[in-house]
Amino acid sequence: QNKLKAMNFIKNIFARIWAVWAIILFVVTMLLFIIPFTIFYYLPEPRRTRFFIAWARVWMGIFLPLIGCPVYIRGKENFADGENYIVLCNHNSLIDVPVSSPGIPGGNKTIAKIEMAKIPVFGMLYRMGSVLVDRKSESSRRESFSRMKEVLDMGLHMCIYPEGTRNKTDQPLKSFHDGAFRLAIATKKPIIPAVLFNSKKVMPANKPFYLLPHPLQMHFLPPVYIKEQDTVESLKQNLFDLMGNYYLSHQ
Repeated sequence: QNKLKAMNFIKNIFARIWAVWAIILFVVTMLLFIIPFTIFYYLPEPRRTRFFIAWARVWMGIFLPLIGCPVYIRGKENFADGENYIVLCNHNSLIDVPVSSPGIPGGNKTIAKIEMAKIPVFGMLYRMGSVLVDRKSESSRRESFSRMKEVLDMGLHMCIYPEGTRNKTDQPLKSFHDGAFRLAIATKKPIIPAVLFNSKKVMPANKPFYLLPHPLQMHFLPPVYIKEQDTVESLKQNLFDLMGNYYLSHQ
């Protein structure tokens, strides 16, 4: 018992030190990439987002391995050439966004909360890759729905975390919100489920300022096409079961 407590104490100290290392690396690498990102900011859409994601993929391809969190992706063949999708990701950790957005093949935007856009320098990059929403504002939620439709109309993928916030439960998934499924029915765009593994081990939601090196995985499942008889509830339940069962059988 005492040995286990000592090991956990050492692990927690190491994770805090490693988090400092990760923050330093994040800032340094961000500053190295800031000039091309600033140039992309003035490009018209969808070129701006496509260039941004391409460079973010290079950035994260350097940063994530340096903090001991290389990403292994499976299922890219499920993205058909010339087609764009609503991509649904499970959400366990703050590290999910820098993994999922560059991991999705092609240009994409992520639905994201507006608060992070206020951070100096980083906020500019955050805005470029996101559809921002103030979840406390009904008008902001309506506007974000219209913006997501515009993203899909531009031929970009739209990445959504249907759980809304990080899953702090001991279950594979939190209950899903309706937004992603209303969007799918309104646009008839197919959904690609994406299941992230090990991000909860790297940055647990219940441990602030904590990071452990560990390989990450992102698995893209075959697309789910929208049928005439689909409702928000039936689609939501279908995807919840599909992603939850996949997570349990592959974790």
